[in-house]
This record gives sequence, C-alpha cells and structure tokens, in this order.
Amino acid sequence: MKRSVIILPLVLATGILILGCSPSGNRKENKGSKVDSVVVFTLKKVAVARKLSFPAELTPIERAEIYSKINGYVREIKVDIGDRVKKGQVMITLDAPEILSNLAQAGSEMQTARSKFLSSLDTYKRILYASRVEGTIATGELERVKNQMVADSSAVEAAKSKLSFSLQFKEYLTISAPFNGIVTQRNVDLGTLTGSGTPKPLLVVEDVSVLRLRLPIPESYSAAIPDTSVVGFSVEATPGKTYTATLSRKSGSINLSNRTETWEYIYQNNADHLKSGMFANATLNLGREELSFLVPSSAIATNLERKFVIRLREGKAEWVDVKNGFNQNDKIEIFGTLNEGDLLVSGATDEIKPGTKLVGKLKVN
Repeated sequence: MKRSVIILPLVLATGILILGCSPSGNRKENKGSKVDSVVVFTLKKVAVARKLSFPAELTPIERAEIYSKINGYVREIKVDIGDRVKKGQVMITLDAPEILSNLAQAGSEMQTARSKFLSSLDTYKRILYASRVEGTIATGELERVKNQMVADSSAVEAAKSKLSFSLQFKEYLTISAPFNGIVTQRNVDLGTLTGSGTPKPLLVVEDVSVLRLRLPIPESYSAAIPDTSVVGFSVEATPGKTYTATLSRKSGSINLSNRTETWEYIYQNNADHLKSGMFANATLNLGREELSFLVPSSAIATNLERKFVIRLREGKAEWVDVKNGFNQNDKIEIFGTLNEGDLLVSGATDEIKPGTKLVGKLKVN
C-alpha cells in the first residue's frame, strides 16, 4: 500500500513536466489555419494560329440548265454530253407549226394594216390640199378623214408589235449556248415534246475552265484570318497531288442549317485536271487578328455549371469564367475577364473553392 501511494504522485509530476517543456510555437501553429501551395504561371498574350482541314466542293464558274420556253418537238440535237460549245452556238432546234402559222398570220395582218394606212394617209393629204380653197371641203369631213388616218396608223403599230412578238417566239425554236463551256447533261431525244412544264432541263452546260472551291467554315472559325490568300487542297481522284486555289470571296453570313460561312476560292482549271462536282479536302492556317491568351488544358476546370480558370489574387483563389477558342498543340485559347500578368493555377479543379488561401509557386517556362 505504501508503494502505490508513492508512484502516483511521481507519474503526475512527470506529465506536468512534459507539458511545461512543449514549445509554445507548436501550440500556436495548431490553432492557425493550413495554407496550401499550388503551381501557378503568369498569363501572357501570344499570337494564336491553328492548321485545320475542311471538306470542300468544286463547282463550275458558270452553270446553265437549258429549258424550252415554248411547247414544241425536238427536231434536231447538234450536241451531246462531253461536247464543247461556243457562246451562241446552236445546240437544239424545235418544231412548233402553230408558231410558224401565227408568224405568217401576223405578217399578213401587218401588210393589211399598212396598206389601209397608206390609203387613208393619201386620202387625208388630198382632202387637206383641197381644203385650202375655202368652201370646197366641209370642216367635219376633213376631221373625219384625219381621224381615220390616225386610227389606221395605230393599227399599223399594233400589227408591228404582234409581228415582233411572233418573230420572238420563232427565235425560241432555236436553243443556243449561253457561254463557252461543255455539255454535261442531255435529257432529250429527237421527237421529244418539250415545254415550260418539263421537269428536267434539255441540256446542262458548264464552264469548267475555272472552278469554285467552296469551303464551309464553322461559325467558331468564321472570324479567324487565314495566313495567306492561297489554300492547298487535294482530291481523291489524284491521291498524293496538291492543288492551290486563291481566295475570291466570303459569303458574309452564317448558314442557318449548318452554322457555317461559305468561303470561295478560285482554281484555274486550264488543263482540265479537275472536274466539277468533285469533293476535296482543303487545309487552312487560321489565326486571330489580335493576340490572345493561351493556357494549358490543365488550367481549365469544368463542372456541371461553368467552365473556369483559377486566378491567384492577394493570396486567395478566384474563379474566372472562360470560353474556349482555338486548340494549339497542347494549349487552349481562352476568353474571359483576364489581364496580362494574372497568376493562374496550373492544375485547376473545382475542389479549390473561391476564397481559399493559397501560396503560389511560379512555374518557369
């Protein structure tokens, strides 16, 4: 019993001694909050460019679908597919007997009206001459003859218009090439009845000496600027060969069906190496007119609500919403309320909440 009493005070004294010897700094550190360290980098603006491939289509510089303006039968076809034609060259002649009949009738009416007018004009001149002698011709008679002459003159003009109309219809019986080109389609044969209601064109003529290379540029790249006005492209028909075309125009609007803007390039197809309707693959180097921010993909965090980067400001984390632009190698172009010189966290994550105290370790590029 005496031994137990002696040991207990000894244990208590030892514990008090240990507590008294513990450093006061450690007690203060336990009471303070923990500060995490993160790798950060300095945000800078740089030139942004990206090499992209786009599907494209080759179309002729001019293309005409030839229809018949009048009803008639195909009397003669002077061209076929693959034939080259010159502007004004006759390609098809039609047969429409009623048009020729109307033309003959219009000519006859013109002669009748002209003869009647000449007769009434001669009568008017004679009576006008005779009326110089006072009392010879009644005033009413002179006026009647004059009115008849004027009416016959109007009849001649009407007959001229009708004859001109008939002659115009006669010209529709001959179908000529609208420009220099090549016949790419033929949908009629001899004796075929044609007219304004024909569903298919009689012929299709295309000028393939110059081809349009049309690229559908996605809306997100429509404001980008190509590094040159020349684009390289290839087609499946000649693998391994690259052609070049020159930028001609941009449509200036976004197609609502596929959200693209059409960029048109011109290719001089002097040797007829390429054909209209071919699909091509074009490569463009697109860049921004102004410098932009490029950051590593790891610096962008995404959750269900937002996409953001984490900026270190006054030792605290701050979320800044951003939008993506071009991808350039392993970096991404971003847009947001950012400034050059900002410190961004290299490994952004939504686990780093806004307001979190951080110590930044600057990453040296």
